Amino acid sequence: MAKKKKIDPAAPIVVTNVSEARAWAAARGVTEIECLVPDLAGVARGKIMPSAKFFDDTTMALPSSIFMQTISGEYPEENAEFRYDPSDGDIELHPDFSTLCLVPWARDPTAQVIHDAVYHDGRPVEIAPRQVLKRVIDLYHQKGWEPVVAPELEFYLVKRNIDPDYPLEPPIGRSGRAEAGRRSYSISAVNEFDAVFEDIYAFAEAQLLEVDTLIHEEGAAQMEINLRHGDPMMLADQVFLLKRTIREAALAHDIYATFMAKPIANEPGSAMHIHQSILIKDSGRNLFTDADGKPTPEFFHYIGGQQRFTPAVTCILAPYVNSYRRLVKGLSAPVNVEWGYDNRTTGLRIPPSSPTNRRVENRVPSSDANAYLALAASLACGYLGLMAKLKPGDPVAGIARGDEFDLPVGLLEAVHLFEESEELTAIFGRGFVTTFAAVKRAEFATFMRVISPWEREFLLLNV
Repeated sequence: MAKKKKIDPAAPIVVTNVSEARAWAAARGVTEIECLVPDLAGVARGKIMPSAKFFDDTTMALPSSIFMQTISGEYPEENAEFRYDPSDGDIELHPDFSTLCLVPWARDPTAQVIHDAVYHDGRPVEIAPRQVLKRVIDLYHQKGWEPVVAPELEFYLVKRNIDPDYPLEPPIGRSGRAEAGRRSYSISAVNEFDAVFEDIYAFAEAQLLEVDTLIHEEGAAQMEINLRHGDPMMLADQVFLLKRTIREAALAHDIYATFMAKPIANEPGSAMHIHQSILIKDSGRNLFTDADGKPTPEFFHYIGGQQRFTPAVTCILAPYVNSYRRLVKGLSAPVNVEWGYDNRTTGLRIPPSSPTNRRVENRVPSSDANAYLALAASLACGYLGLMAKLKPGDPVAGIARGDEFDLPVGLLEAVHLFEESEELTAIFGRGFVTTFAAVKRAEFATFMRVISPWEREFLLLNV
């Protein structure tokens, strides 16, 4: 399989201001800048401009509606709660220069930088995903805590498919054959696509994305890439860039990479598991471990919060109709918020680790989730547990896949739970909750306009 390359810390520097950014770009002959902002779906919106123009004035304007679009590019209808401004006034985008990096697949020397959205008076745009995550992180900082996360990102490689009526299929590897059967952790199965993964690693290195491990997952041509643990905003930025990177590397080899939660009917779904722990800022000690190496009350309060509130944020962790095709009883994905020690059938797993690295793994999120919002949602659940000193249920030692649903079984039910939670509304803000719910309902309405093959198969001549 492809070998992970070490990043030379003395190579590309991380810049912090416009003067350093200008020097960084000049040293690399950068001619264009891609100005990116993640929308509610985690799609990269923004503008591309000549580097000279960008550095003349780094403030960029875009319509505020970029945070109100559905995945199909439409807008929710107005109702009592949601108001879409027909004037569609501009907001400002300010670059976060710490995210400046090359676009390694571009033909001409090109850089990219992630932006924050603010109003003209300097206030953050409260519904922008980066701002939502910042607000949750700030809650931890106010308590003297530093949240630490590590996402695990699953995805499928599939043949090119330009007709949505046709099912997706595994691509042809270097052997000339498509995968068949289960090949979990197979090295030879990864080697089938070595050229793709060599490009992924090279592109990731050029962007300072710290990829940790690569494995073959359970499904046909299903892979998982893990990122090293760190600051939630840094990791959300890395997932945002890594998804784009993986797609570009696959396209260069005439195949697709997809982060759909359930792209192929009879194959396992794709998850974005999130490992979480909390450090005490002053001491650097893990909040979940006491001086004797034993779990603290806070560790169990955090689990209690995850159990209590994860069902209410499932619309963020599983944001599309397709996401709920993954959350099916008896399959590999969880349908409840039971917890257990090294138990992969529970929604909340406590991985084996040293006391220093004690952490909680949330196995509910799917890979189609916006990383900024998924991290914010999972951390918010744990925070609420810490504040209310919630107690978890007993850990599950056996198989939890057959247990009853704790999670909502569909998108509309999930959205309703999110809207009804006063505790979560206090954290996310009424503006975000209302907008997100309106967008999800509009997406469901769009889905309902499509007639599925199942309907044609069983209803056409039988009813």
